[in-house]
Amino acid sequence: MTKWQVSMAECCRTAAKVAVCAGALAAGQASAGGLLAYEVGTADVGLASAGYGARAQDASTVLTNPAGMTRLEGTQFLAAGQLLWGNTKFSAGSGTDFRGLGSDNGGYAVGSNGWFPGGGGFLSYSVSPDLKLGFAATGNFGAPLSYDNDWVGRYYVQDTTLLGISLLPSIAYKVNNQLSLGASVNAMYGIYSTQVAINNVAPGFGDGRLKIDDNTWGWGLNLGLLYEIDPGTRLGLTWNSQIDLDFKSSAKFSNLAPVLNTVLRNRGTLDADIKVGINVPQQAMASIFTQVNDRWALLGSVGWQQWSKFGQVQLGIEDTANPVSVTQNLKFKDTWHVALGAQHRISEPWLLNFGVAYDSAMQSGDVSPLLPVNSAWRFGVGGEQQLSKSASWGIAGEYLYGGTLDTKLHSTVPAGVGGRGDVVGSYENTGVIYVAAYYNWKF
Repeated sequence: MTKWQVSMAECCRTAAKVAVCAGALAAGQASAGGLLAYEVGTADVGLASAGYGARAQDASTVLTNPAGMTRLEGTQFLAAGQLLWGNTKFSAGSGTDFRGLGSDNGGYAVGSNGWFPGGGGFLSYSVSPDLKLGFAATGNFGAPLSYDNDWVGRYYVQDTTLLGISLLPSIAYKVNNQLSLGASVNAMYGIYSTQVAINNVAPGFGDGRLKIDDNTWGWGLNLGLLYEIDPGTRLGLTWNSQIDLDFKSSAKFSNLAPVLNTVLRNRGTLDADIKVGINVPQQAMASIFTQVNDRWALLGSVGWQQWSKFGQVQLGIEDTANPVSVTQNLKFKDTWHVALGAQHRISEPWLLNFGVAYDSAMQSGDVSPLLPVNSAWRFGVGGEQQLSKSASWGIAGEYLYGGTLDTKLHSTVPAGVGGRGDVVGSYENTGVIYVAAYYNWKF
């Protein structure tokens, strides 16, 4: 084998290991202020995503802008991990049907008592100074939620998991000294599961359950452009296509009262297939990086995401005495993102990152307990140390503030006679704390 073939073989073996490790980490990824996270354990956490598609300082550019690989020398591999804690706790208000639903507020909805791991792996390989190949494995889409079994909103949602794990083979080419182009195929493995309580009404039976779950693959394309206006200033433009995740599952009912079981069977609902078409939204972003002087650099980003085509549905039965449908469409709106940040060279080995960002609301007014997220502010800070010519590491933290989110769910039928009941309240002072660490090797 030639030296190039050996290098490529080693690259492929490393990529396979990255896919396995990052896939396991990505299974716990969550976000707020939307379901497409900028946080995957990299330096972008400390920058609050400022300069997301223009920074191109390490192998994580395979995800943020594949064209940025042309700025990386040799083979580089970045391993990233993070831990987050989400404060997403519902508080029921006076409009809630406590008589029929009880008074359990559901606990911390996000994760295992609010905790989640996340991260990813990123690899860039130089075929030549102008041609680069890359691979990334990470999860930046989705959010798993878990409420207490007897919480007041159990007839709307109990548990739900929507996750996307992305494998990103990538290529970049330096057209000239200023312009670089890049592309990635986004092979996304989608995981979907939703469980909701069913109001049996009948004494002695408690609640029934309805669950659907499925896994599927979706495919998309990421395109990137990097233009160096001058040696210290570069502009990044990226576009990620929509990814269709077509989930399909039979309705899995359990613990139904005999009368309701018979009604559902006669109407063909008991074993019906349920199709849920989730669309990971297309997005576009413009980013800039400018080196002001030897100590300071400024970064910024403006982005758009098409959540109006998301396609998420709410599971359940509005009236068990007259079960017409088990799904209800939810409506969302497109969002905008803006971020500003800076880097400060404290000393030769140390670099300080910090930034602030804002994402507009994806839901109008009140939020669904299925997705207790909306507009959000991000505040990040982090530091990197250059250990040698071939290694560096960094840590980063970010606080995401989602504010107080109101929920007003009004049922046509009270819970005492087979309906879902009214659930009125709020998620007060929602927020997420991210702590990330990463290590970058150069070979």
